[in-house]
Amino acid sequence: MGTLTITAKGQVTLKRDLLEHLGVKPGQKVDVDLLPDGSLKVRAAPRGEISAVFGLLDNNGVNLTIDEMNDVIARGWAGELEDSR
Repeated sequence: MGTLTITAKGQVTLKRDLLEHLGVKPGQKVDVDLLPDGSLKVRAAPRGEISAVFGLLDNNGVNLTIDEMNDVIARGWAGELEDSR
C-alpha cells in the first residue's frame, strides 16, 4: 500500500498501479464507501448493463418484426425513405 497526497483543492490522485488494480481507465468512475471506522472502500463503479437502455426509445406504439426492420433498413440504404430530419 502507498501514501497519497491531498492537493490544495482537497483532491487525491490515485497512482497508476492503484488504477490498474481497480481495473479502471481515464474517464471511468470509482465508487467510494465511507466505513464506520473512518476508512474508505474504493472500487470500480459497475458498468451499466445493456438491458438498462431497453425502453429508452419511444416507438410511438409501432412494433415491427425483424423482417419489417430489415426491409426498412434496406430501403433506407437504397435511398427510398424520406429524411425526417
